[in-house]
Amino acid sequence: MLGELLSILAAAIITWLLFVTVDIFFRLPEAGGVSGASGVARDIQTAGGDIAGGTMMGNIVCSPDASAGTLLAACGVYVAGIPGGLIAAALVFIGNRICHDPGYAGTTGAVLATFVVYGFTQVGFAATDFIAGIVIAILSIQGLSHVHASRLLARLWRVRQ
Repeated sequence: MLGELLSILAAAIITWLLFVTVDIFFRLPEAGGVSGASGVARDIQTAGGDIAGGTMMGNIVCSPDASAGTLLAACGVYVAGIPGGLIAAALVFIGNRICHDPGYAGTTGAVLATFVVYGFTQVGFAATDFIAGIVIAILSIQGLSHVHASRLLARLWRVRQ
């Protein structure tokens, strides 16, 4: 039981680093790329958060980004290994086009996550550890404190600039 919890915690850290890195690389904090992202950012800023972090959070909510891609890839790997993860990446790509998302953060995150999750399954982790881990990672950004999460994301964004 403790081993399972530690695996989930490790998976949460790995997936958090993966999706935040991909989203920052694709400049999600820079501007609202999809409908609704700027509105989310303004609301978070009004509540005392940072506009750049809020913009990234808005992009995450309004279109499949690397966090969604990572979750779907982990589910795909659970169901069908690498082909399942790549099918998930294709579905994320379609979702991005439906949302008129001009970027590829979600698709890139899904492809990377497919190979990361599969690689870790070869050394003793389970794909289910990553499914639970990414849910925890997403919760840490979207569910605990918008103000503090937006400030953390903005600090990471400033490092990238």
